[in-house]
Amino acid sequence: MEDRPRALIERGRKDSAKMGAYMAAEGLVPDRVLISPSVRTQETWKFTAPALKSTVEAVTAEQLYDATPEAILDVIKKTPAMAHTLLVIAHNPGLHELALMLIASGNTGARGHLKEKFPTAGLVTIDFAFDDWSKLQRQTGRLERFATPKSS
Repeated sequence: MEDRPRALIERGRKDSAKMGAYMAAEGLVPDRVLISPSVRTQETWKFTAPALKSTVEAVTAEQLYDATPEAILDVIKKTPAMAHTLLVIAHNPGLHELALMLIASGNTGARGHLKEKFPTAGLVTIDFAFDDWSKLQRQTGRLERFATPKSS
């Protein structure tokens, strides 16, 4: 089967809903969501969003499909500053590599787990000391949390 039209399997739907509930319980409601155009990333948001009980601006970004970390970073840098919190739903290995590239400090245990694997429906929360997405660069973030469907 071609990759782009591939849908989530039942476990992916359940994991997405579980992570949405986790995000809601932890007060992690984004101002904006950037989503790859693939069917499974669109479905990930579809099953995550209902738990957030909030209207979140979701933007499909063609450049996120099977993107390199640098390409994902370029998309993020174009985010308006009024979006203080951002959720990116894209693909590995690019998203995993980007998370590792952005983190300079934070929870050492979580950093170790993240280096090992960024599983499907995993959530990495990175805090930056600035509000202008265009200033985003390597090693400017602090890892706040790393949650997976199994750990949440």
